[in-house]
Amino acid sequence: MSNKKHAVIIGAGPAGLTAAYELLSRSEEYEVTVLESSTYMGGISRTVNYKGNRMDIGGHRFFSKSDRVMQWWMSMMPLEKGASHTHIHYHGKETEVAGKEADPEKTQLVMLLRNRLSRIYFLGKFFSYPVSLNLQTLRNLGMVRVFKIVFSYAAIRLFPRKPEVTLEDFIINRFGKELYLTFFKDYTEKVWGFKCHEIAKDWGAQRVKGLSVSKAMAHAFKQILGRKKPVNIGQKDTETSLIEKFLYPKLGPGQMWERVAEKVQEMGGSILVEHTVMKLDGSPQGISSVWAKNAAGEPVEYKADLVFSTMPVKDLFEAFSFETDKKVKSIATALPYRDFITVGLLCKKLKPGMLQDNWIYIQERGVNIGRLQIFNNWSPYLVADAQTVWLGLEYFCNEGDALWSLSDADFKAMAVHEMETIGLLDASDVLDSTLIRMPKTYPAYTGSYSEFSQVIAYVNRMENLYLIGRNGMHKYNNSDHSMLTAMTAVDNILAGISSKDNLWQINTEEEYHEAKTE
Repeated sequence: MSNKKHAVIIGAGPAGLTAAYELLSRSEEYEVTVLESSTYMGGISRTVNYKGNRMDIGGHRFFSKSDRVMQWWMSMMPLEKGASHTHIHYHGKETEVAGKEADPEKTQLVMLLRNRLSRIYFLGKFFSYPVSLNLQTLRNLGMVRVFKIVFSYAAIRLFPRKPEVTLEDFIINRFGKELYLTFFKDYTEKVWGFKCHEIAKDWGAQRVKGLSVSKAMAHAFKQILGRKKPVNIGQKDTETSLIEKFLYPKLGPGQMWERVAEKVQEMGGSILVEHTVMKLDGSPQGISSVWAKNAAGEPVEYKADLVFSTMPVKDLFEAFSFETDKKVKSIATALPYRDFITVGLLCKKLKPGMLQDNWIYIQERGVNIGRLQIFNNWSPYLVADAQTVWLGLEYFCNEGDALWSLSDADFKAMAVHEMETIGLLDASDVLDSTLIRMPKTYPAYTGSYSEFSQVIAYVNRMENLYLIGRNGMHKYNNSDHSMLTAMTAVDNILAGISSKDNLWQINTEEEYHEAKTE
């Protein structure tokens, strides 16, 4: 019988698998069991294979301001041979990572260096994203609307909204009211299902961060006037919304997490799929065991000295078998989420001028589609036939609402009709389609979230329980932030640090932001 301590990790997404790898690779004190309710690795960072055409659910750029994360990714999957030279600054040292060959027996395990382009489709025209006041934008908007945008931006710089409480306040203070009404309001409300004045400014603080009109324009001038320099994939002086290059696994994001899962198992870790966590035993001081229902529907108990949870906070509190603080539980179980549906369309062709984008934000009114991915431009290896175009049409909804409840056939028909209605596709060019539903994709900053600090304080007192990842922390983290929460949790554990405050500071501190907010 092993004398090692047992760590149970709930969820095999980026945070859960990172925690497993970090713990096993850095300590011989623990044995690790990962419990995953689905049959795939990566959570929402999965790759779906449909008849040889691969879908990236939500679109995952492999880019981070964290050198530690960048180096970690590159250690798993090196850059493809012959790629442009790029450098990563890691612990103060510059490390060259380009041109590094993968294992000859695993030639698929490489990262591609990709150009990033995303645009906004609005008023039947394409706008650069983020919006920059270039000649094309001026022509598209017309002089009357441009005058309103400039005037309202000047006004808000003189008289900013104070106090800054809601997302509406946050965006208007950075872009002016007219630009907010033109490009932010409708799209944001389509994504979240709430009015911008009902959403906490925290969302903007994590997603828009330091971006502003002045910074977007400065970046545009730098592109026009600046000399070409060797690619530095760190792009540390560039807002995340403005980055021009990113890394991408040859066969999509799921390939990275399948690779990490292999490494975890090679080190002796156990990854159990189709194991849905049903109950956590213990007390408000800590967790003693985790119960999961296996593929056969049988309950199985896993004794735990350490627990990492990436499951939604709402589900976690419902799974506690012991009595918890009633007020805290009511806040946790009322936390809202936004759900997500992707329709994959295989097409003969698109309308002219569209094949250059990674994704397009659809801001046309009267249609439900929120964003359009062109998978060919993420990686040509995602598409089975290079003569076809492989699209991902993204819809935001709530589980059980009218959109979510549509049959697959009706939903796919609606998607094709919407693309045709806004002039991006002819229905006769559609060759095939599929549909993927992803519940609890986005933790929302509405409702009981305003009291979420009480939940954080409560779970932080459970000595051996660590909440990590996007849903685990009810925090709109990107993959790199989710990984950093796992890495930092393991750092704390191995260093004997009991405080968990630094986990909750990730993606809020300047180090993890693009820049300080103005």
